[in-house]
Amino acid sequence: MKTRPFKQVDVFTDLPYFGNPLAVVLDGSGLDDEAMQRFARWTNLSETTFVLPPTDPAADYRVRIFTPGGELPFAGHPTLGSCHAWLQAGGTPRRQDFIVQECQVGLVNIRRDPSTGSGQDGDRLAFAAPPLQRSAPSPAVLAQVAAALGLKAQHILAAQLLDNGPVWLGLLLDSADTVLQLAPDHVTLKKHGLKVGVIGPHPARTAPVLIARANREARAFAGSMPASAAESATADFEVRGFAAPIGIEEDPVTGSLNASLAQWLIAEGHAPERYVAAQGTCLGRAGRVYLTRETDMSGSAQATSTGSGQVWVGGPSVTCINGTVTL
Repeated sequence: MKTRPFKQVDVFTDLPYFGNPLAVVLDGSGLDDEAMQRFARWTNLSETTFVLPPTDPAADYRVRIFTPGGELPFAGHPTLGSCHAWLQAGGTPRRQDFIVQECQVGLVNIRRDPSTGSGQDGDRLAFAAPPLQRSAPSPAVLAQVAAALGLKAQHILAAQLLDNGPVWLGLLLDSADTVLQLAPDHVTLKKHGLKVGVIGPHPARTAPVLIARANREARAFAGSMPASAAESATADFEVRGFAAPIGIEEDPVTGSLNASLAQWLIAEGHAPERYVAAQGTCLGRAGRVYLTRETDMSGSAQATSTGSGQVWVGGPSVTCINGTVTL
């Protein structure tokens, strides 16, 4: 065992303790898989990451991502949070335009998000969504998952299996209120072995996203938020991510899920090319994810291997714990 630099970061929020926490061990050298998994179970956070020297010369650093139940090839909030922690610890990117992270899905470009509303460069990072594979779920699986969520057929506008490393069953629902009122049967969802992400539109961008008429937790949270957060608590969509198969009943804010939802919904015309998603409301969080499909100078979507244009997934991060850990 040795003493290693450590940070606990809150991701997709600029208010500490209102986003999705991430444990970051900034020196994972010499740790085997069992030691990493044991520490990830101990932190009991949705993800714990270990920063390592890159094996690809094009990368600035390498990261391994663990949930309490296993290792992930890619995840969004650990990508942004690890990058934030690496930069804060003195990491220097090789390039001026991108930070390049190596993980099991390959190289992921991260940039300082030019759409940040604060005007302070570097407050918000954004990662380039990995290529997405998607397909239609079987009607039988869709019916079983809908029953576990308490959804009727008229609530589901569209459904897709989404794979950008993690695999999610994505459901577009009729409204944000429907999303907020869900009371899932997590035991049944775990038996099906599928992570499920749901998204529904708010009636207008200026609608307060923390008002959920049938959700006591959301109502209580709305009354306890700082005024500064309540003033900016607007979003276009509400998202929830249920991941019982990997030991997480509901994830506070999920970058990989929001990435794949954006790639799907923008490509199909269900969402604009730039929007804000709220997530974590029912858990007392105020996560905000900034989604953008990039366009070229002529205004057309930049082509990628999927033909859908590069989607960027952004959000701020704040460090809540800064110290060392013995591992």
